[in-house]
Amino acid sequence: MKLDSNDEDDVALFDAEEDSATRKKRIKHPMASFFHLFFRVSAVLVYLLCGSFGGSFIACMVTIILLLSCDFWTVKNITGRLMVGLRWWNQVDDDGKSRWVFESRKASGSQSSASRSSNAESRIFWLGLIICPVVWVIFAFFALISFKIKWLAVVIMGVVLQGANLYGYVRCKVGARTNLKNMATNYLGRQFLKQVCDSEASS
Repeated sequence: MKLDSNDEDDVALFDAEEDSATRKKRIKHPMASFFHLFFRVSAVLVYLLCGSFGGSFIACMVTIILLLSCDFWTVKNITGRLMVGLRWWNQVDDDGKSRWVFESRKASGSQSSASRSSNAESRIFWLGLIICPVVWVIFAFFALISFKIKWLAVVIMGVVLQGANLYGYVRCKVGARTNLKNMATNYLGRQFLKQVCDSEASS
């Protein structure tokens, strides 16, 4: 009888570990994940289609700006909080000073498994957050060298809105009190020291 009870305990433990691994891979918020990519990818596609096939510039510009605005609001207020547990905002204190607030959710205890973001959602969030601003920077470069001045304003709008969300969430991730310039300096210093040590070891 004892052997049977031990077997049952082992099976329960194995199932719990399998369920935990499945939860990490599962997308907990499919709607948030969809709209995290929908608006920003749609804005890129509309820009490419308008630039390639022509059409009314005013209609294209309004459509792209609306998509970018919807993306900025959605990512800032909804998808960041649901998918990775991060949020940022600006508030004005009683003395009239503007202050930026960066928050990171810290789950603990019994709430950690329920509130912790899955790896799949985190990957979707950060890939979409990083790749799209890079795409708009590339668009800005080509618009500048091809002298498409009227499109340059639209592209700059994409860089600013999506770059603002990227900057805000990076600040949330690394900590509101962390100086990004110091982080970059320390990283470059470590890389330089590593190269020096490697060159000395090889010689």
